Amino acid sequence: MFTGNRGILHVSDKVMGDALWKHRAWICCTLDWQNRRRPLMTGRNWTELFFLDEAAAMAAGHRPCAYCRRQNYNAFTDAWGGSLKAPQMDAILHGARAIPGARHLQNHARPAQNLLAGAFIRTDQIYLLTKDAALPYGYGGYGQPQPRPTGNVSVLTSPPMLDVLRGGYVPALHPSAQTPLFT
Repeated sequence: MFTGNRGILHVSDKVMGDALWKHRAWICCTLDWQNRRRPLMTGRNWTELFFLDEAAAMAAGHRPCAYCRRQNYNAFTDAWGGSLKAPQMDAILHGARAIPGARHLQNHARPAQNLLAGAFIRTDQIYLLTKDAALPYGYGGYGQPQPRPTGNVSVLTSPPMLDVLRGGYVPALHPSAQTPLFT
């Protein structure tokens, strides 16, 4: 449903390099912007990343784009508290997602019962949490609802993104979720 940008990550046409990011402004963009089309991963343009839905993009550390998704960006900023500009949010998000000097991404452990709908977790597989269930994640969509896990789980959604969910931001979900996120 969405594309993302972390900079130029490919080293030649359609060949990914080792870099996980080239800048701190990880954004989540619409797939259809003014009917523009371009070849993927060619030349020295940004490398297109693709996300099943916005909850997956948030778990990967991407915030809404202020250009092509202005209304979502404004709602995200409001849920954050409304006082920060994009570069300030990007710095906080980057500090929460990247392991300093390691070029790896962080995750953290939390009790599953304390996590909000919209968070991504990993147990035996990756799940999106809804109010009452855990939806198994797959590249083509979500599987049938499972009971929410109990105890500590590995959380893929960073603490600042969890705070944005707590602040009332509702990410767009893939149709396979077959359930409203919070009701």
